Amino acid sequence: MANNAAGYKKTTRIVHGAAKTPRWDYAHHVVPPLTASTTFRLESVKRAARGFNEFGAFRKESEAPIYIYDRLEEPTRGLLESQIASMEGADACLTFASGMAAVSAALGCLLQSGDEVVAHTLLYGCTHSLFTNWYPKLGIKVRRVDFTDAKAVAKAVNSRTRALYFESPVNPTLDLVDLRAVSDAAAKANKGRKRRIFTVIDNTFATPFGQRPIEHGIDVTLHSLTKNIGGFGTEVGGAVCCSKEVFPLLASYRKDFGGILSPKAAWAILVYGVPTIPLRIKRQQYSALHVARYLQNHPLVATVRYPGLDSFPQHGLALRQMRDFDGGFAPGNMIYFKLDERKIDAVKFVDHVAQNAYCVTLAVSLGHTKTLIELPSGMTHSAYAGHGPMKENRGIRLSIGLESPVDIIKDLEASLRAVARRR
Repeated sequence: MANNAAGYKKTTRIVHGAAKTPRWDYAHHVVPPLTASTTFRLESVKRAARGFNEFGAFRKESEAPIYIYDRLEEPTRGLLESQIASMEGADACLTFASGMAAVSAALGCLLQSGDEVVAHTLLYGCTHSLFTNWYPKLGIKVRRVDFTDAKAVAKAVNSRTRALYFESPVNPTLDLVDLRAVSDAAAKANKGRKRRIFTVIDNTFATPFGQRPIEHGIDVTLHSLTKNIGGFGTEVGGAVCCSKEVFPLLASYRKDFGGILSPKAAWAILVYGVPTIPLRIKRQQYSALHVARYLQNHPLVATVRYPGLDSFPQHGLALRQMRDFDGGFAPGNMIYFKLDERKIDAVKFVDHVAQNAYCVTLAVSLGHTKTLIELPSGMTHSAYAGHGPMKENRGIRLSIGLESPVDIIKDLEASLRAVARRR
């Protein structure tokens, strides 16, 4: 096998991985093998001591690790981390047992009691719960501000601010945050500071295929691997991509708090999820645009938000920063829409879909091969309890899968027609 992967497109490299790496022997295996050993043989006490002393130090891909114990580092998970770091354009990546474990670790390794986080007004429900229920107990304050307004973000920063945290696209409304504007605001605020501010983004909706925030100056990028990167709805996981300066802190945090991704889950994501990302997302985007246009023209639908629509309020920003590996527009597979409540009830509509549709499933999560629908205000974002940005919000989140768009539309139309109020 050729030893040099340079010069090949990313869509090719995520299929084959590193042509040669000391993390694993690629000489004989076409598919990376699954490791299942919690501990590793060490030839001497001296080598064992070296492994412990070197743990957490940033290593280049060409430098062989000393494997000691699964929770510290292991081969299969390491291969997945190399792939994700390469896709994101990051120095390093560490994977975790879930997306929320990744969120907790990304911020946990940067923050201490007395620090403050400036976060977007609307976030994934469990992230919101982390900030409102747990951070106050740790002595960490969270300020909420609209990140679509870079001036408001800059104004919210003070001497205690340690992290700017947001999602883009935002879950579930699909609002976009100007990545370069946020990174510029942080860079300006960092002048003369002893402890710098880090910009941290949850890039789950876009994936590295559709958006690479580090290219726009963002410091830390995280993912729920459960979603589009895993892609098949069979594994739960999370990932944090960062610089070589942050990596030792993150590695130490994972070692001490646990929350590692199991090798078995890492193997499935590495072998099935990662190589198929371009194929899956391109197909899902194709279908999402058809479904979004259908909804946009439907008399029972009040509003539709999808970055791929010309009518999307931030379409220009989407065109600028949501780009795939080859530079093509990558608006993703998520749609957010609201029904005209004078004509149709949102809850009854979603219930009808759940009970009658063949290819649209009522379920949380997203980015799977199957199309999933949910009502965020009562499900994934119920932690807001009807307050703030989710007050009186009856929007519907739709994650487009691999089915024919004709059939997705057929199921949606049947439920819209069945539940519409008769005049």
